Amino acid sequence: MMTVIHHAAHDHNMWLVLLATLVCVGGAWWVFRLFARATVTTGLQRNAWLLLTTIAGGATMWCTHFIAMIGYQFHLPFKLNPLLAVLALAIAMAGAGAGVWVAGRRSPVGAFAGGAIVGLTIAAMHYTGMLAYHLYGTIVWDMNYLIASVLLSAAFAAAATRIAVVGTMPHQHTIAGALFALAIIAMHFTGMVAFRVEPAFNGIPAPNTQALVVLALGIASVGLTVVATGGASYMIDARTRADTFERIRHLAFNDSLTGLPNRASFHEHLGRELSRAHCDGAELAIVCIDLDRFKELNDVNGHAAGDTVLQTVGERMQSLLSEDNFVARLGGDEFAAVHRLREEQSLSRFLENLWFALTGPVQLDSHSYLPGASIGVANYPRDAAAAEALLNNADLALYRAKSGRMEKICFYEAAVDDAVRIRRALANDLREAIAGDLLEVHYQVQTSIITGETKGFEALLRWNHPTRGAISPAEFVPLAERKGLILQLGEWVLRRACTDARSWNNDYSVAVNCSPLQFAHADLPRLVMSILVETGLPPRRLELELTESAIFADRERALRQLHQIKALGVSIALDDFGTGYSSLDVLRSFPFDRIKLDASFVRELEKSPQAVAMVRAILALGKSLDIPVLAEGVETRGQLMLLQQQGCDEAQGFLLGRPAGLAEVLKRMAHGIFASRDDSADTSLRNSDAA
Repeated sequence: MMTVIHHAAHDHNMWLVLLATLVCVGGAWWVFRLFARATVTTGLQRNAWLLLTTIAGGATMWCTHFIAMIGYQFHLPFKLNPLLAVLALAIAMAGAGAGVWVAGRRSPVGAFAGGAIVGLTIAAMHYTGMLAYHLYGTIVWDMNYLIASVLLSAAFAAAATRIAVVGTMPHQHTIAGALFALAIIAMHFTGMVAFRVEPAFNGIPAPNTQALVVLALGIASVGLTVVATGGASYMIDARTRADTFERIRHLAFNDSLTGLPNRASFHEHLGRELSRAHCDGAELAIVCIDLDRFKELNDVNGHAAGDTVLQTVGERMQSLLSEDNFVARLGGDEFAAVHRLREEQSLSRFLENLWFALTGPVQLDSHSYLPGASIGVANYPRDAAAAEALLNNADLALYRAKSGRMEKICFYEAAVDDAVRIRRALANDLREAIAGDLLEVHYQVQTSIITGETKGFEALLRWNHPTRGAISPAEFVPLAERKGLILQLGEWVLRRACTDARSWNNDYSVAVNCSPLQFAHADLPRLVMSILVETGLPPRRLELELTESAIFADRERALRQLHQIKALGVSIALDDFGTGYSSLDVLRSFPFDRIKLDASFVRELEKSPQAVAMVRAILALGKSLDIPVLAEGVETRGQLMLLQQQGCDEAQGFLLGRPAGLAEVLKRMAHGIFASRDDSADTSLRNSDAA
């Protein structure tokens, strides 16, 4: 090693050695930057980066070698064979190309093999380049140093590509470039120690060293230019990638319409602020915002007007962004904000500025529009400590602000908002119960008062909540209507009732209640037909029960809907008759197959002459229109006897049979409890007691 260093120091022009080293180190650094790009791309891009790596690598080898050779003190005249010099360049390019292609296969074995090829290429290029010098003397080789030079070159180059391809250390490509430069330098100076010239005769004039220095500078310029071209390509690509990444990141974390941060950015910021507040013992305000009447604006003025309002509001909110304030658009007309409380009045000022940004006039094409907003606020750590709980509490406060007529900025209040939370949780549980088939249908028998014959059953929905127990339909059905679940719920009940009725070994009908929202849906006739086909239940065995409120919204459409359903062969019953405002007109106009007398009249029969008179009038109306009447809520023998005396056709209630699940209904059928009868009224009453 000392011999090599001594030889490099005493037998070379040190300025040219430094120039060669500069070319070698600079070129090697860029070679592995280019190679790194090749290893992470595919297709034509990968091939282009490999080509640039090859050119830069070959030029670095060749230029370093010839600058260092020019710097070697031959002390003899020589001639340079240009063909062999060009051949050395061709070897450098070809070998570098083969090596980086093999190393670029991205495997440990390929990395070693590719590096070894590059190392052997350095040696082949070096000794071919030396042959380009025709010296006036005898050349003697020290084979030990010659072999050592080849091995050092191959080892350092293989280590360089191995680290570049499969290394995991920091700055691995810089280390790889350093090893590649070391492979070239070690090869050259060790190879030069292996080389000795014995002059053929004395008195030979010394070579023109000034011309050689100029030649070295020219070669260095060309080499550095080639390498710089590759480096420029790398930097242009890196800048393009950085710009593209920044654009993608901006799109990923900012709303394209308003320019505000988006939902992802908001959650990221909220997480950071909560961590910081936890460490500092600070307070945060989390604000949820909804624009008022935004859907109405879109419907009346078009989506372009809605976009203008959002953009204007967004621009105003941009001015609120600061170290303490963060505002984001979550989507649609929903916004959210985080405010860091510095002192007692800071939140009030922020909410005031936010309110002006949200409610200031917006100029549309033809008029000035005044947007409104509802705001809900939750405080950290008073109201919650976790991000999800804080957002949920702020949303509950927002819900109260939207529901109120006066107060449009509401702060979370546990006592007030917990009821809303419970309803929301119950709605989510109901959604899961529908999807998971966790509801039940019970059936209540409907009996002929005159003959005692079982006419059918009414399907009654039941929900046994896993933690709250039995929940009344009076609670969860209105909840389903408010939360948009009634169509799914109604379809589930209809399908289950038809499936269960198909399993009965008789012709009993099944009556299913239809909510006003479900009846208003245009696809109801199609849904009924689809379920009948799916379950195989004959249409004559299905009865849909409607209330008068289901008809009032659009009488003409309701009449068409009823005729379509009846055309399928399905019966229609008017439920809760006598409690509406237009009962007589409804009976005259719509084709009902049965009237259901509301239970409120039945309960008063034994103690109110007025109730008896009302029931008598309704029964007479039914007979005059030839529509049978079924009395609901029959619970005593006295009620049943009075209904029989007044000529009521059918009845249902606890006296005749409590609602039961399918298994119990099938069991009763098997024991003949629901058998058809054609007996006297007294027999009917005895049978009702048994049920």
